[in-house]
Amino acid sequence: MTQAGSFAVPAEHPSLPGHFPGNPIVPGVLLLAEIFALIGGAHPGLRVAGLLHAKFLRPVRPGEMLSVSTRTTDADRVEFTGMIGDERALRGAVQLRPV
Repeated sequence: MTQAGSFAVPAEHPSLPGHFPGNPIVPGVLLLAEIFALIGGAHPGLRVAGLLHAKFLRPVRPGEMLSVSTRTTDADRVEFTGMIGDERALRGAVQLRPV
């Protein structure tokens, strides 16, 4: 696996008050958007064309640092893992296409 980058979603992000009030977790779609951007940056000339699968293994809370690692399995497929410390938070795979 290759380190693709890391990010944290701040507590002030506009999606968090409704997801879930009093006990916020970062929406999966927001996590995936950030991961797709990291994958795109690591593969110039390619874009994420589709999500093949994703498994969310634990909630990601605002402010938690998610470290993303990737592994290219085919010329057009990348698997990813998101870790918070030593704990896996999510994993999945995407299909890539030329820009």
